[in-house]
Amino acid sequence: MDEDGDAGREHRTGAEYARERDREDPLAPFRERFDVSDERYMDGNSLGPISDAAEDALERAVEGWRELGIRGWTEGEEPWFWYGERLGDELAPLVGADGSEVVVGNSTTVNIHTLIGTFLDRAERSSAEESSGANPRDRRGSDEPRGVLVNELDFPTDHYAIRSQLGQRRLDPDEHLHVVESRDGRTIDTEDVVAAMDEREVGIVFMPSVLYRSGQLFDLARITEEAHERGILAGFDLAHSIGVVPHELSEIGVDFAVWCGYKYLNAGPGAVAGLYVNERHFGETPALAGWWGHDKETQFELNLEFTPADDAGAWQIGTVPVFSAAPLFGSVEIVREAGIDAVREKSLDLTAYLIRLTDEVLADRGVSVGSPREPDRRGGHVALEHPEARRISEALRDRGVVVDFRPPNVIRVAPSPLYVGYEDVYRVVAAIREIIDEGVYERYETAGDVT
Repeated sequence: MDEDGDAGREHRTGAEYARERDREDPLAPFRERFDVSDERYMDGNSLGPISDAAEDALERAVEGWRELGIRGWTEGEEPWFWYGERLGDELAPLVGADGSEVVVGNSTTVNIHTLIGTFLDRAERSSAEESSGANPRDRRGSDEPRGVLVNELDFPTDHYAIRSQLGQRRLDPDEHLHVVESRDGRTIDTEDVVAAMDEREVGIVFMPSVLYRSGQLFDLARITEEAHERGILAGFDLAHSIGVVPHELSEIGVDFAVWCGYKYLNAGPGAVAGLYVNERHFGETPALAGWWGHDKETQFELNLEFTPADDAGAWQIGTVPVFSAAPLFGSVEIVREAGIDAVREKSLDLTAYLIRLTDEVLADRGVSVGSPREPDRRGGHVALEHPEARRISEALRDRGVVVDFRPPNVIRVAPSPLYVGYEDVYRVVAAIREIIDEGVYERYETAGDVT
């Protein structure tokens, strides 16, 4: 890889070009807000690093506990009792929703359980009423129970939870979990998702916004529209897009969504998750009821009959874990200051730059790009494929380049826009080149995993 910046169609490949882009980058100052030490941290799609704002928010919660004790639930700057709803208000603009439609609580998997369960129950309960403008049973004139449409490249926990919820309703998961297959082992074709809605008895389509391995960005608007035309509910797992890709869930009519808080939202390991429920579904009884989802006005009357909140807050279950939620106040503040559209713009440019460098520098060394090249089909990370991906990932980590490996042959590189620059990307590609050219990866065992 040369140092003199030879020209390309969109990006130049030299180091000086990378430095020039960093000097011009309006988001560059945000890097100082994050503690990434001297590492080239390219794993923010698994766990984002700590920021000053997130740490300050956590410290405020700790001080509230110290100074207020139990009074912290109802007193102080951010009373803990309302954490879920207040954080829902903060996150709502990132997903294009009203604050009442978003709440923070539970874990991503728990939220999949409760929302899939809720809407499976609804489908069974309302066979004679309209769902999203149409009656699913009238669509095909069948009394066959309607299942859930997923895809074979999903993150496994989605399938675990859905199969469990089907089984709880005595529906055989092997018959009622409908799986769209991939044509290339990397991506899912939207047309195949649409076709499956017609070919199978589907009540809910549940897809990721971004595939965790290849980084493919799904067409949420098209999938939602096609689902609703067939009387099918549309839900999405936004774990690999929230905080790096803007969404307009309410505008396009998505029925429900879930996400985590520890990837691009940078709220820390085990950060509390979030969920969205379109307001037209307010009043549904959550499949997993718990006292924290009770109507807040009467929650402490401690009635034995559950009265759900009249908004998305109903899908909270247990007491909010304060110290797992507090950092979100700070991390969302940073995203808001940067602007989600500016974050997305830089993300697309960084990933395009990484793809260009891979083509120019790494392709003849056996590295290929396993992510979509079209900007509107790509999330925030790039999948680099190589037969020795596992060992190359380990060698990169030992050189201070933090990436992760996904079987069978993917190095995931996530140039998160708030703390990664163009020279970082340049140096990562240079490190991969050296590791391959010098045979460094051969020093590592073939067994083991890099998470």
